Amino acid sequence: MQALPTDHWPSFYTAVLSALCETEPQEATDLWRTLAEPQRCFVVEDRGAFIGTASLLSLRMTVPGGRLVDTGGSTMVSVQPTHRGRGVLDALMRHQLASLQRRGVPLAALTASEAPGCGRFGYGVAARQLSLDVASSRVRIAGHSAGGDAVELTVEDPHESLGACEEFYARQVPLRPGMLARTDGWELLPLLDPPAWRQSASPLRCVVAWMEGEVVGYARYAVAVGWSRTNLAEGVVRVRDIEARDPGTYATLWRFLLETELTSRVIAPDRPVDEPVLHLASDIRHCTPTVLDNLYLRVVDAPVALTARTYATGLDVVMEIHDDLAPWNRGCWRIEGDAGGAVCTRTYDAPDLSLDASALGSAYLGGVTLTELAGAGRVREHRPGALTTTTTAFASAVAPW
Repeated sequence: MQALPTDHWPSFYTAVLSALCETEPQEATDLWRTLAEPQRCFVVEDRGAFIGTASLLSLRMTVPGGRLVDTGGSTMVSVQPTHRGRGVLDALMRHQLASLQRRGVPLAALTASEAPGCGRFGYGVAARQLSLDVASSRVRIAGHSAGGDAVELTVEDPHESLGACEEFYARQVPLRPGMLARTDGWELLPLLDPPAWRQSASPLRCVVAWMEGEVVGYARYAVAVGWSRTNLAEGVVRVRDIEARDPGTYATLWRFLLETELTSRVIAPDRPVDEPVLHLASDIRHCTPTVLDNLYLRVVDAPVALTARTYATGLDVVMEIHDDLAPWNRGCWRIEGDAGGAVCTRTYDAPDLSLDASALGSAYLGGVTLTELAGAGRVREHRPGALTTTTTAFASAVAPW
């Protein structure tokens, strides 16, 4: 296994796409070339060909309490079909984990092409996503949220409005666990809009919400016009992003999307599971929500990660961690904390709870409860009451995403 020479990026990315049986527009390939970090791309070779690939991205993720924590984004992990089942994937994932530990990065995250393999590397589902398919011809935004009448909307070119929208996005990042701060170049990823990806829809659009000259929200979307055999409009609004400062702005943006002319559906495929629109819709039965797995999280350095976040209530618990791939995490750790901060130190006291690395990854952001993991046999309670108090302390007021 070796780090990728800088001038070998085209071969590296070709190997990734080949292993995943994918093709990609040149615009996407060019952007990922600027975002990837060649010194953190790893390859396994056989007879001069890349038969295994993996890459790490330098990310910063919000954790409960609002702090941004260094996170390794595991991506472009692939093994050629001719070499699967030979331990190449295991070697790549172990190498990534060791690399992050050496660099002092306490968390790793990924979104999975295939879910079954993540658990054995210590990744757990930490955030889910809500996919909405709203029959906008049958649904209205009920009532008027406070402040909505003062909101003004303008439809703007997504590139021209990028600066103002990104400033607003940056203010939203600390408010929800799982959100990522964007460094230079990453702001272009939400605007990536190759014609081959549009599914007969329009180019990407952006509606910006203003109040007293200040941006208070925005939504990026595209419209696919369609007609029924009886000449009824059946267009679809495809929502890519929606961010709002307050309920009034949020309701105004959703009302705009639902009332787009010549459309009968609004599809929002990647939203938080606590999306408020479900409580604004006049008829929830025409919203068709589907919950899917989204972010998988791996705790690389347990004491650093558990100290970095805060806890909803006072907590003093001894947690035993089982971690086959990261021996430095194994053993018992005392977590003492509250909403103001926390410390996590190694202890030889008897554990109150025990769990493995993937269960800890699932519970870390507060979106998956320790209680539900215990119901699946993945968390064991040794001291009566410890499970309830720790579950309460690990909770997040908003769903991670």
